[in-house]
Amino acid sequence: MLETELLPVKQRPSVADTEATRAIEQDEEIRNMTEEQLIEGINRLRKERNAVILAHNYQLPVIQDLADFVGDSLELSRQAAKTDADVIVFCGVHFMAETAAILCPDKKVLIPDPEAGCSLAATVTAEQVRRWKERHPDAIVVAYINTTAEVKAEADYCCTSANAVKIVQTLPPDREILFLPDMFLGAYVQRMTGRKMYLWPGECHVHAGIRPEDIQGLFDRYPDADLLLHPECGCISQCMYALAEGELPADRTFIYSTSGMVRHVRNSSAPTHLIATEIGILHRMRKEAPHKRFVPVKEDAICEYMKTITLPKVYRSLRDMVYEVTVPPEIADRARRAIERMLEIV
Repeated sequence: MLETELLPVKQRPSVADTEATRAIEQDEEIRNMTEEQLIEGINRLRKERNAVILAHNYQLPVIQDLADFVGDSLELSRQAAKTDADVIVFCGVHFMAETAAILCPDKKVLIPDPEAGCSLAATVTAEQVRRWKERHPDAIVVAYINTTAEVKAEADYCCTSANAVKIVQTLPPDREILFLPDMFLGAYVQRMTGRKMYLWPGECHVHAGIRPEDIQGLFDRYPDADLLLHPECGCISQCMYALAEGELPADRTFIYSTSGMVRHVRNSSAPTHLIATEIGILHRMRKEAPHKRFVPVKEDAICEYMKTITLPKVYRSLRDMVYEVTVPPEIADRARRAIERMLEIV
């Protein structure tokens, strides 16, 4: 059930004009470099700095191609936790770099643009979580990874879309659950586990924009296709209902995290895949399965925050060692407990 009394939520942050963008515009060296020179510079600097570059599946194609590892939030957290590099350049959004900083206190974690935020993470604050907990003092708090470090510090468990169901299934059946901040993922987990949960009314502006009408007729248009849905999508509840009622083909409809989608297209015999998530994932899919056709359910499903990370910013980040992401120890220690619990459950 949704709890809305603790709203209003924060406004969606803007990245139309960031400090990192202005710095690039004013940097004479970078302005005169070609893409090839930037890539050569990045490759030289990452060796000099003993740096690893981690990129999310939604990053620009050129960023994915130069990264040492590309994955979803769970995979990137695991890669950060086990790297022996001295420097982690996180090509994603700010909460992801924070997670790396929490897991790797002995590493220097850089993000090429610290204003690469997240519309979903911005829907809830630590103070709101504390007030929510006061209303449910015996509840277990499960925080989606798409939250700030301060919010994670108030949680008992973190989760990703890949393991949210498994985490909730492990929780004592006699305890209330507060699930935040994505209400669509929460509704999906609730249905899959049969657990009643209190849901925070947050949403990712990109996934929330993928509606049932975007899916209608696609199976008729692409009779050889299957449908891959991210559980943050605004259509997820309706699609699960349609599956239960037989209105969507159960053998051709799948709900996955982004990396689950990649594994599916790699192993599936279907020649065509309808993709309901941010379109940055299509680049990786085409590399993994170049013989297949990929159709975005919504062609303008683009995360402006992910696309804030650019090649010139990655070069500048390594050249000048900016921008370092740190988390105060008292917050990091509390948040680390919830994150480590997430990593223990595959």
